[in-house]
Amino acid sequence: MRKLIMLALLAAGTAALVALPAAAKPRGTNGKIVVNVDNAVTGQEQVYTINPDGTDLQFLANDQEAGQWSPDGTKIAMFGGYLDFDTGDITDLGLPFDRYPDLALFCGVWSPNGARLACEGFGQTDGSLNGVYTIRSSDGGDLQRVTTAEFDDCPADYSPNGKRLLVSRGPLVVVKSDGSGLRQITPSGIRYDFCSGSWSPQGNEILFSAHVPDTDRSTIWTVHSDGSGLRKIPVLGCGGPVSDPTSIGCQKPVWSPDGRKIMFERHFLIPNDHFDLYTVNADGSGLFQVTNTPDLNEGGGDWGTHPVTP
Repeated sequence: MRKLIMLALLAAGTAALVALPAAAKPRGTNGKIVVNVDNAVTGQEQVYTINPDGTDLQFLANDQEAGQWSPDGTKIAMFGGYLDFDTGDITDLGLPFDRYPDLALFCGVWSPNGARLACEGFGQTDGSLNGVYTIRSSDGGDLQRVTTAEFDDCPADYSPNGKRLLVSRGPLVVVKSDGSGLRQITPSGIRYDFCSGSWSPQGNEILFSAHVPDTDRSTIWTVHSDGSGLRKIPVLGCGGPVSDPTSIGCQKPVWSPDGRKIMFERHFLIPNDHFDLYTVNADGSGLFQVTNTPDLNEGGGDWGTHPVTP
């Protein structure tokens, strides 16, 4: 805990030393949000979409978990492949279990050009197969291994130029898409929220959530892709001791397509154990509640460019 806080203080004192963006791209338009839900009434895992202002909550699927929106805002990674949001057509890539013998692949992260999907991979009987892989998004072919993991590596996001992947393995690491140049960018010894990580559309900042200290609820942090610039984003109400029932966990942050806002889930313990989606500005100001659904626990998702519903 002290290491993370000290690194943040050092970063604040050297703010002029800013990492160069990873080929920043034009800002996207903030469109619809896809969200994963635990339905307290039916007991099912479900997928919904919603406008960022909280309107038009739309059910998509039962017993599914969604990954990211495709870069063009038309598809959502799910169903062992992906769903075309407008037509309802499903592209089945034979995942997670059928396509590759002894390898289970969960593929939810799109490359910036939409040509590939990054996957969390597990050997069904051989643990040496665990790691991050990528596949061709059109048909699930051209399997390429990126990392080797003793336990679990989760691909969190691509860099805007598609040359590197952000991987959660406890601490965050970045690695080139060919598996070379792996580098840890956040300190060890911290309790991170697994698979938390979002690369800014402008390429200069990576969001994640962590418990600092590990007896506290989650808070939102950002770091440059070279490991510099580590700092906590001050969001109203986030954090506090786990032992305090009024404390609030803020976790699984993702950038908006235009890079000016952050979406995340807030975990409340009272009046009942519950999750809702919120957004803030990039500096932590402007807290806005997106969902208010007592029977639905919104557990993270992705913010895409698909036009919102009027």
